[in-house]
Amino acid sequence: MPNGSAHPVAAKVNRQPQATPVALAPLPHSAPDLASALYTSSLAGALSVLNRLAPMHLVLDAEGRVIAHGPTIARLIGGGSIIGQPFLSLFDFRGSARIGGVQDFPAVAGQKLRLIAHRDPQAFRLRGVLLPVSASTVAVPGGATRPPLAVGHWIVNLSFGFDLLRAVSSLHLTDADFAPTDLAMELLYLAEANEAVTGELRALAQRLDRARRQAREEAETDPLTGLRNRRANDAVLARLCREGEAFALLHIDLDYFKAVNDRFGHAAGDHVLAQVAQVMRAACRAGDSLARVGGDEFVLVQPGGTIGPNVEALAQRLIARLSRPIHWQGEVCQISASIGFVLVGQGAKAEPIRVLAEADHALYAAKKAGRGRVQEARMPPHAA
Repeated sequence: MPNGSAHPVAAKVNRQPQATPVALAPLPHSAPDLASALYTSSLAGALSVLNRLAPMHLVLDAEGRVIAHGPTIARLIGGGSIIGQPFLSLFDFRGSARIGGVQDFPAVAGQKLRLIAHRDPQAFRLRGVLLPVSASTVAVPGGATRPPLAVGHWIVNLSFGFDLLRAVSSLHLTDADFAPTDLAMELLYLAEANEAVTGELRALAQRLDRARRQAREEAETDPLTGLRNRRANDAVLARLCREGEAFALLHIDLDYFKAVNDRFGHAAGDHVLAQVAQVMRAACRAGDSLARVGGDEFVLVQPGGTIGPNVEALAQRLIARLSRPIHWQGEVCQISASIGFVLVGQGAKAEPIRVLAEADHALYAAKKAGRGRVQEARMPPHAA
């Protein structure tokens, strides 16, 4: 059990003093005995034994009225005394048992019964058994015969069954509300241990899942710019080609970036790359994939039915924005960009390596044309 934390249910089940026996209705001293197993000298003594051995019992007279009951029954039903009330007015029978009156008791005697108490707002699903009182008598000290119960009386013993945990929590039951031989306490502690272990396993699974997601993100993220890296870009491209989606791929290479590094140092170059990432990210749509795939190379993938003029217009806007001066520690860093792009039609299922190669060829054609240019690659409609 972790660090002494208590289960909210089991914590309420503590060792408590024995509950005070319920008040009993008077019975004639000449009535026959409860059962040969109850060697007691009086009615109160016999029922005191029942209160301890079966705290959820009820004793019924020959007319089916309650003449005594265990302490837990009072907590279950509540709403005042039930002494003298018909048993069948207090409980509903569920399942196959059909009891219309006391005359039906012998037919269900000894069978497992399922009941729900009328006054119980929690509607606990109870289990029970109904047994008749035997005709045997017991000699008591002094030679007198004072049998506690009469022939024709009935004893009902109940339990909470599957609703045990809910009953303990709702009724604030203690171990005195269960028979000494009842496994209720053991079940509660097992439930507590199970919940503690389950909670630890759930927390561990969540930590592992977070660590796995974080590791995957780190493995697919460029640490300098926060964009995706080549590995993530390859995965996106492979999926689009495999599923035959239409998309545009722009291969972007910075012009004059080497001059920035040579003149101002790598710190200035890193600053420029971070600024470039911001510019490109601002131009992306929801669902686009932007990755840094090399030192000063980027790939933008736009899924959907894009057309050449729109992609070319986007590339021109990127070049114009990237050609603006970038300030760093009082210095001005001046770069530009060359872009080659390729359009892949719906259902083409092109090979990723072929798509990248065509975009790369278009990029170097743009550089060869004077840099700061855009060039489109021409791929067959169903390039494979």
